[in-house]
Amino acid sequence: MPTYEYQCQQCGHDFEQYQQITARPLRRCPSCGQTALKRLIGTGAGVLFRGSGFYQTDYRSAGYKEAAKKDKPEGAAGSVGSDSKSPKKSETKAGASGKAASDS
Repeated sequence: MPTYEYQCQQCGHDFEQYQQITARPLRRCPSCGQTALKRLIGTGAGVLFRGSGFYQTDYRSAGYKEAAKKDKPEGAAGSVGSDSKSPKKSETKAGASGKAASDS
């Protein structure tokens, strides 16, 4: 339900009234009792965001997403274990045990 602003044309009293949209505008002033109230044009209610929020990247265009894919390095798109520079488990064990044997 919105809040409406009213002003009395007789005494100048102004106030806000919480009313349903379908309710008829008030006519009688609560201050002087005259039927000279006028509903004013207000600024309206602010937008309320509820929930986890909205993010700038939620609704990107297809063109932006394609450009972002092109900017990514090629290795970043693959899975975690697909990097050719990282040693495999068997190589790591053999390298560590071979080094320990040669140090002795």
